[in-house]
Amino acid sequence: MGEAPAFISDDFSNGLLLKSKGCETIINMGCNRTFVIGAMGNGSDSSIGVRIFEKSTSEWVIPTVFGMRPMLSKGHSAIVLDEDRILVIKGNSTSDDCFWFLEVNTAFVREQRARLGSEVVAWSKGVVGEAQIPVVISGPSGVGKGTLIAKLMEDFPTMFGFSVSHTTRASRSNEQNGVHYHFTERDAMKKDIQDGKFLEFAAVHGNLYGTSVESVEVVTDQGKRCILDIDVQGARLVRASSLEAIFIFICPPSFEELEKRLRARGTETEEQIQKRLRNAKAEIDQGTSPGLFDHTLINDDLETCYENLKKLLGLSDGSAKATNISETVHVPLEHTVSKINQKILINCITSHQEKPGSSMFVLDLSSIKGGAPGRTRRGLNFYAAGTNGFKAAS
Repeated sequence: MGEAPAFISDDFSNGLLLKSKGCETIINMGCNRTFVIGAMGNGSDSSIGVRIFEKSTSEWVIPTVFGMRPMLSKGHSAIVLDEDRILVIKGNSTSDDCFWFLEVNTAFVREQRARLGSEVVAWSKGVVGEAQIPVVISGPSGVGKGTLIAKLMEDFPTMFGFSVSHTTRASRSNEQNGVHYHFTERDAMKKDIQDGKFLEFAAVHGNLYGTSVESVEVVTDQGKRCILDIDVQGARLVRASSLEAIFIFICPPSFEELEKRLRARGTETEEQIQKRLRNAKAEIDQGTSPGLFDHTLINDDLETCYENLKKLLGLSDGSAKATNISETVHVPLEHTVSKINQKILINCITSHQEKPGSSMFVLDLSSIKGGAPGRTRRGLNFYAAGTNGFKAAS
């Protein structure tokens, strides 16, 4: 990689100092640790790396990294937001990929650091605009939640995206890998769970099921509202996480009707049916208890239940609220960044001889909201600086 322009931004708030040079950004966090963000130098990784210099021991530490990592660019700038996070801005990138948070001491990082007994950091991608929160749909096997989700996806294909779960069970004859499930080996999935790559996971019917962080991010990156089809165990884990979502439980009209539907599928042995019925009873008891789900829908009649689902999602008039994503803006390689209160000022420098000049954009940090998933996604308001103050870029 060639030498990149130097980006310099000093921020003395909270006693934190940032210095940037070439392809690396050097950040002193207090008196004990220095973070170096950039290429690792071994050429083996195409993503932005992180190293930590522990001043007390005069040793370099390579931390465990959680979350989707930003890809390398020709240069980047960075600025300290607080004692927990650093904002990294990739140069020569558009606004849908240039804003990244490096979490160095957030609650999630502290929890993983204590669990692993080693240094941890986490990347969080900044999303410009305000996407609608994900939808978690749960219910016992055979209740019809898959049919309801399929109808929703068919009627509103540009508004919703389906989060494809991982499972260790064998695929059925009509199932496609990557479409119905990501079918994987048990050891591989257990390692990914240990590495923090899953938002939720559970053992169901003797197999592992789970929703990976990446599967949710893929949907969000498409500008769609993510739907998570997970069991009650998984919904409980998601509810306990930082994910901001709407939780909907689909309930059968009676246990007898549920058994009838399971047998009508003709896909399980009698032993498997009895196991699913036992699990279904426990799920119904948990799903209808207070505090876990925001709404409960009884699937007595499919069309009626579907209409009620659309009402909950604001789709009863046959339309959907479009995701509010700002116009894509290019942030050039040459730019400077500074922080004033809760605003990040990005000064973009143009180098064309015939039209030299600059333009300024603003990130409003006060608007940051949890997204999908909560710890790896942040919604941002992005502004263009106008002659009469700041105005929205979109």
